[in-house]
Amino acid sequence: MPITTHRRGFMLGAAAAASAVAMPTVLRAQAMSVRWGELLAPSHPQVQMIERIAKAVKEKTSGRIDIQVFANGQLGSGKDMMESVSAGALQFTTDGAGALGAFLPQLTLFEAPYLWRDAAHLAKASSSPIFAKINEELAAKRSMRMLTVTYYGKRHLTTGNKEVKSPADMAGFKLRVPPVDVFRAMAEAWGARPTPIAFPELYLSLSQGAVDGQENPLPTIQSAKLFEVQKFLVLTEHIITPRMVIVNEGFWKGLSEADRTVMRAAMDEAGAWQDKELLGQEASLVATLKAAGMTVIQPDIAAWSKPVLASVPAKFEERWGKGSFDTLKGL
Repeated sequence: MPITTHRRGFMLGAAAAASAVAMPTVLRAQAMSVRWGELLAPSHPQVQMIERIAKAVKEKTSGRIDIQVFANGQLGSGKDMMESVSAGALQFTTDGAGALGAFLPQLTLFEAPYLWRDAAHLAKASSSPIFAKINEELAAKRSMRMLTVTYYGKRHLTTGNKEVKSPADMAGFKLRVPPVDVFRAMAEAWGARPTPIAFPELYLSLSQGAVDGQENPLPTIQSAKLFEVQKFLVLTEHIITPRMVIVNEGFWKGLSEADRTVMRAAMDEAGAWQDKELLGQEASLVATLKAAGMTVIQPDIAAWSKPVLASVPAKFEERWGKGSFDTLKGL
């Protein structure tokens, strides 16, 4: 679905039309223009999900709520956009639990390595008491709320010129990771040298050899064209990433209950579409990336998980809460 970027300034609180008196409550409130910032490319299903949400909300409110989508990091880095949401300058963004952990450290638990078995297991996260408690803390302390948990995919390792089959091959390997300490700890458990680089700079960094490799889900590797600058795909399945729809708490509370219901319904429908789309892509993308020239390596997953599980959960247990990792793993 193509992305149309609206560059007009943000406007909230425009006067309702004179005819609004005769409209139902959901249509009688003030018109509003809402901004949603996103790091990913327009071709990624996550951005297409947001476009679907915007379209449904606009239709259900007869055009009164206009969600403008800014993809490709147009509004800054992921952290920039989350800071803007926290401050109320931006209404929505979407990002991983690990990245959101910069604002509430406990959230890194939901993107812990070798925690989730599959997408269905991850889907249980949003209904867990642990998630509910952390969400209320995020709203109270940072004025942000997670509205839904979406599936971003299983993360795998890619390398430029070095064939990697086990953690023993990772000694001294410069691995690009997001600026998240749990990711760094995972890389260190493998013996690698974690190197945080912002996602929009990743392609260039790989092409110039600033790092030896990176890790991301298959749809991200495909949509960002990382196969052009990476030769090997190692199917480590080390993290199943949840990506959260994040809203400014004040903005969300300021909406009518009817508008919140419309938005939640649109998010549920579009989120289900996105999750299904990503799972479908993952089922075919190994062959696609192989056809694009990548050499695919199917490693021993246990060999990759063992050093990580032996060190990472214990290292972050105080932050996550005693037993929280095991509780979620056992859902």
